[in-house]
Amino acid sequence: MIRLVFLMRRKPELSLEEFQRYWRDRHAPLVASFATRLKLLRYVQVHTLADVQLEGPRGEMEPPYDGVAELWWQNEESVGDDAEAMRALLEDEREFIDLPQSPLWFSYEYPQVNPSPENIVAHERNSIVKLYYPLRPPAHLKVDDAQLYWRTQHGPLVRSHAEASGLLRYMQVHRFDSRLEARLREARGTVVEPYMGHAEAWFDREVLRDGGPEAETALRAAVEDEVKFIDFRRSCIWLGKEHVIVSRL
Repeated sequence: MIRLVFLMRRKPELSLEEFQRYWRDRHAPLVASFATRLKLLRYVQVHTLADVQLEGPRGEMEPPYDGVAELWWQNEESVGDDAEAMRALLEDEREFIDLPQSPLWFSYEYPQVNPSPENIVAHERNSIVKLYYPLRPPAHLKVDDAQLYWRTQHGPLVRSHAEASGLLRYMQVHRFDSRLEARLREARGTVVEPYMGHAEAWFDREVLRDGGPEAETALRAAVEDEVKFIDFRRSCIWLGKEHVIVSRL
């Protein structure tokens, strides 16, 4: 299974509310109408929450994106190459997305804390929120080495504090080099370099607001380890809500 991650910044003339409304009410049905032709298995919109700011111990970071489009396929070979559908989607994206400033890439998922069944979703009307954390490594560290440390060292550390931190689910999503990425970036005029992947975690909103001393200890341990493989100033973090548009999994 592969996932396309598309971090979106809105066009400057749109408010966050206008951007998210167009994306949900106009663009989502268009994507859904092409799902079969594109062999799409799942499509989720993650809408950034404007009323919650994650101020913490990581210092200055990049500003949050306005939303994330997530699209799943079985593998690269199964990604539908329907020229008419791709053209229609791109034309509509130009109506509300600042495409040059909106990076995208293909990725593999590495579940770390995963309930069974996998039915945790940060729906608009429940108290669960999804944390989004796109990462870039420090200049002295190669991406492959940073991803290896993230997966084999940092993942177990976060898992060891999962209960104390109130983690409902935690996934590492690692970028991989794909022949399709360059084509999508060129079509959109993307200038922002991709991240090495992102961490995503689901929490109850109340736990994030006041998790107590054990949660503070878990956060401190995670951040102390993140310094070893993350450049905070070139990474970003925020909370969002999920809108599941297509699901065939």
